[in-house]
Amino acid sequence: MALEDVEKTRGEELPEPMYRPQGAAQSFSAGLYSWLQPILFALAVLFVVSTFLGRLIGVDGSSMVPTLHDGDMLLLRSAGYTPTAGDVVVLAQESFRDGAPIVKRVIATAGQRVDIDYAAHTVSVDGKVLSEPYLDPDDPMVEKPGAVNNHLTVPAGHIFVMGDNRNNSTDSRYGEVGVVDARCVIGKAVWSLIPFGGIGQ
Repeated sequence: MALEDVEKTRGEELPEPMYRPQGAAQSFSAGLYSWLQPILFALAVLFVVSTFLGRLIGVDGSSMVPTLHDGDMLLLRSAGYTPTAGDVVVLAQESFRDGAPIVKRVIATAGQRVDIDYAAHTVSVDGKVLSEPYLDPDDPMVEKPGAVNNHLTVPAGHIFVMGDNRNNSTDSRYGEVGVVDARCVIGKAVWSLIPFGGIGQ
Protein backbone atom coordinates (compact mmCIF):
# COMPACT_ATOMS: atom_id res chain seq x y z
CA MET A 1 0.00 0.00 0.00
CA ALA A 2 1.40 3.42 -0.92
CA LEU A 3 2.42 5.81 1.85
CA GLU A 4 -0.22 8.31 0.82
CA ASP A 5 -2.93 5.60 1.09
CA VAL A 6 -1.83 4.74 4.62
CA GLU A 7 -1.97 8.38 5.69
CA LYS A 8 -5.44 8.74 4.07
CA THR A 9 -6.69 5.72 5.97
CA ARG A 10 -5.37 7.13 9.26
CA GLY A 11 -7.23 10.38 8.63
CA GLU A 12 -10.60 8.73 8.05
CA GLU A 13 -13.08 8.56 10.93
CA LEU A 14 -13.81 5.10 12.22
CA PRO A 15 -17.47 4.06 12.04
CA GLU A 16 -19.46 4.29 15.30
CA PRO A 17 -19.88 0.97 17.07
CA MET A 18 -23.16 -0.83 16.41
CA TYR A 19 -23.62 -1.63 20.12
CA ARG A 20 -23.81 0.34 23.36
CA PRO A 21 -20.65 -0.02 25.46
CA GLN A 22 -21.22 -1.84 28.75
CA GLY A 23 -20.14 1.21 30.75
CA ALA A 24 -22.80 3.38 29.12
CA ALA A 25 -25.51 0.82 29.89
CA GLN A 26 -24.47 0.71 33.53
CA SER A 27 -24.47 4.51 33.67
CA PHE A 28 -28.01 4.60 32.24
CA SER A 29 -29.21 2.05 34.81
CA ALA A 30 -27.64 3.98 37.64
CA GLY A 31 -29.29 7.19 36.47
CA LEU A 32 -32.69 5.53 36.20
CA TYR A 33 -32.36 4.05 39.70
CA SER A 34 -31.32 7.43 41.08
CA TRP A 35 -34.41 9.01 39.51
CA LEU A 36 -36.81 6.32 40.73
CA GLN A 37 -35.41 6.00 44.25
CA PRO A 38 -37.17 9.03 45.82
CA ILE A 39 -40.45 8.07 44.16
CA LEU A 40 -40.25 4.50 45.45
CA PHE A 41 -39.32 5.77 48.91
CA ALA A 42 -42.30 8.15 48.96
CA LEU A 43 -44.64 5.34 47.92
CA ALA A 44 -43.23 3.07 50.62
CA VAL A 45 -43.71 5.76 53.29
CA LEU A 46 -47.24 6.39 52.08
CA PHE A 47 -47.99 2.67 52.27
CA VAL A 48 -46.67 2.40 55.82
CA VAL A 49 -48.55 5.51 56.95
CA SER A 50 -51.84 4.44 55.39
CA THR A 51 -51.49 0.88 56.72
CA PHE A 52 -50.46 1.54 60.30
CA LEU A 53 -51.54 5.12 61.06
CA GLY A 54 -54.49 5.89 58.82
CA ARG A 55 -55.86 5.42 55.35
CA LEU A 56 -56.59 7.22 52.10
CA ILE A 57 -60.12 8.12 51.11
CA GLY A 58 -61.73 10.22 48.41
CA VAL A 59 -64.30 12.96 48.86
CA ASP A 60 -67.65 12.13 47.28
CA GLY A 61 -70.00 15.08 46.82
CA SER A 62 -70.05 18.79 47.59
CA SER A 63 -71.15 18.90 51.24
CA MET A 64 -67.75 20.22 52.39
CA VAL A 65 -67.31 23.00 49.81
CA PRO A 66 -65.41 25.35 50.00
CA THR A 67 -63.02 23.43 52.26
CA LEU A 68 -63.05 20.23 50.21
CA HIS A 69 -64.36 19.34 46.77
CA ASP A 70 -65.66 16.24 45.03
CA GLY A 71 -62.74 14.02 44.04
CA ASP A 72 -60.25 15.37 46.60
CA MET A 73 -58.08 12.61 48.10
CA LEU A 74 -57.53 12.72 51.86
CA LEU A 75 -55.02 11.14 54.22
CA LEU A 76 -56.66 10.17 57.51
CA ARG A 77 -55.26 9.75 60.98
CA SER A 78 -56.97 6.82 62.65
CA ALA A 79 -54.73 5.31 65.32
CA GLY A 80 -55.39 6.78 68.77
CA TYR A 81 -57.67 9.50 67.45
CA THR A 82 -60.47 11.02 69.56
CA PRO A 83 -62.93 13.36 67.77
CA THR A 84 -62.53 17.01 68.71
CA ALA A 85 -64.73 19.99 67.84
CA GLY A 86 -63.51 21.66 64.65
CA ASP A 87 -61.93 18.53 63.17
CA VAL A 88 -62.79 17.37 59.65
CA VAL A 89 -63.57 13.66 59.94
CA VAL A 90 -64.61 10.74 57.79
CA LEU A 91 -67.35 8.58 59.26
CA ALA A 92 -69.61 5.72 58.26
CA GLN A 93 -73.19 5.93 59.53
CA GLU A 94 -75.24 2.84 58.71
CA SER A 95 -78.44 4.89 58.60
CA PHE A 96 -77.12 7.02 55.74
CA ARG A 97 -76.06 5.76 52.30
CA ASP A 98 -75.74 2.19 53.62
CA GLY A 99 -72.70 3.12 55.66
CA ALA A 100 -70.66 4.62 52.82
CA PRO A 101 -67.91 6.94 54.16
CA ILE A 102 -68.85 10.62 54.36
CA VAL A 103 -66.81 13.70 55.25
CA LYS A 104 -68.11 16.19 57.83
CA ARG A 105 -66.87 18.65 60.43
CA VAL A 106 -67.23 17.97 64.16
CA ILE A 107 -69.31 20.76 65.69
CA ALA A 108 -69.77 19.43 69.21
CA THR A 109 -68.87 16.41 71.33
CA ALA A 110 -70.56 14.53 74.16
CA GLY A 111 -72.27 16.74 76.73
CA GLN A 112 -72.18 19.93 74.67
CA ARG A 113 -75.32 21.87 73.80
CA VAL A 114 -75.93 22.73 70.13
CA ASP A 115 -78.33 25.50 69.09
CA ILE A 116 -78.85 26.46 65.45
CA ASP A 117 -80.40 29.86 64.67
CA TYR A 118 -81.42 29.98 61.01
CA ALA A 119 -82.65 33.57 61.24
CA ALA A 120 -79.19 34.70 62.36
CA HIS A 121 -77.41 32.01 60.27
CA THR A 122 -75.40 30.93 63.32
CA VAL A 123 -74.48 27.79 65.23
CA SER A 124 -73.88 28.01 68.98
CA VAL A 125 -72.19 25.48 71.24
CA ASP A 126 -72.79 25.82 74.97
CA GLY A 127 -74.29 29.25 74.36
CA LYS A 128 -71.34 30.62 72.36
CA VAL A 129 -71.70 31.42 68.66
CA LEU A 130 -69.04 29.61 66.67
CA SER A 131 -66.55 31.53 64.56
CA GLU A 132 -66.58 29.64 61.26
CA PRO A 133 -64.20 31.23 58.72
CA TYR A 134 -64.31 28.04 56.61
CA LEU A 135 -67.89 28.79 55.49
CA ASP A 136 -68.82 30.68 52.31
CA PRO A 137 -70.02 34.12 53.52
CA ASP A 138 -72.03 34.55 50.33
CA ASP A 139 -74.10 31.43 51.05
CA PRO A 140 -75.71 31.92 54.48
CA MET A 141 -77.34 28.91 56.12
CA VAL A 142 -81.11 28.56 55.66
CA GLU A 143 -83.52 26.08 57.22
CA LYS A 144 -84.71 23.23 55.04
CA PRO A 145 -87.38 20.56 55.60
CA GLY A 146 -86.18 17.65 57.69
CA ALA A 147 -83.73 19.61 59.84
CA VAL A 148 -85.07 18.33 63.16
CA ASN A 149 -81.98 18.40 65.39
CA ASN A 150 -81.55 22.14 65.81
CA HIS A 151 -81.50 22.31 69.61
CA LEU A 152 -80.04 19.41 71.57
CA THR A 153 -77.38 18.20 73.97
CA VAL A 154 -75.02 15.65 72.43
CA PRO A 155 -75.41 12.31 74.26
CA ALA A 156 -72.49 10.42 75.77
CA GLY A 157 -70.23 8.69 73.26
CA HIS A 158 -71.57 10.72 70.31
CA ILE A 159 -70.66 13.75 68.20
CA PHE A 160 -72.64 16.35 66.25
CA VAL A 161 -71.36 16.94 62.72
CA MET A 162 -72.17 19.35 59.90
CA GLY A 163 -70.91 19.93 56.38
CA ASP A 164 -69.22 23.23 55.55
CA ASN A 165 -71.64 23.60 52.65
CA ARG A 166 -74.53 24.08 55.07
CA ASN A 167 -77.24 24.38 52.42
CA ASN A 168 -76.18 21.21 50.63
CA SER A 169 -75.24 18.82 53.41
CA THR A 170 -77.11 15.95 55.03
CA ASP A 171 -75.63 15.87 58.52
CA SER A 172 -76.56 15.67 62.21
CA ARG A 173 -79.41 18.13 61.70
CA TYR A 174 -81.28 15.45 59.76
CA GLY A 175 -82.65 12.14 60.93
CA GLU A 176 -80.81 10.14 58.26
CA VAL A 177 -77.51 10.94 59.99
CA GLY A 178 -78.41 12.31 63.41
CA VAL A 179 -75.90 12.47 66.21
CA VAL A 180 -73.08 10.08 65.37
CA ASP A 181 -71.65 7.36 67.57
CA ALA A 182 -67.97 8.28 67.94
CA ARG A 183 -67.08 4.68 67.12
CA CYS A 184 -68.38 5.31 63.58
CA VAL A 185 -65.56 7.80 62.95
CA ILE A 186 -62.96 6.27 60.62
CA GLY A 187 -60.41 9.02 61.16
CA LYS A 188 -59.48 12.67 61.05
CA ALA A 189 -58.56 14.23 57.71
CA VAL A 190 -55.05 15.59 58.26
CA TRP A 191 -53.85 16.21 54.72
CA SER A 192 -55.22 16.58 51.22
CA LEU A 193 -53.10 14.69 48.69
CA ILE A 194 -55.19 15.80 45.68
CA PRO A 195 -54.93 18.76 45.66
CA PHE A 196 -51.82 18.73 47.84
CA GLY A 197 -52.04 20.70 51.06
CA GLY A 198 -53.33 20.89 54.61
CA ILE A 199 -56.99 20.77 55.61
CA GLY A 200 -58.49 24.17 56.32
CA GLN A 201 -59.81 24.51 59.85
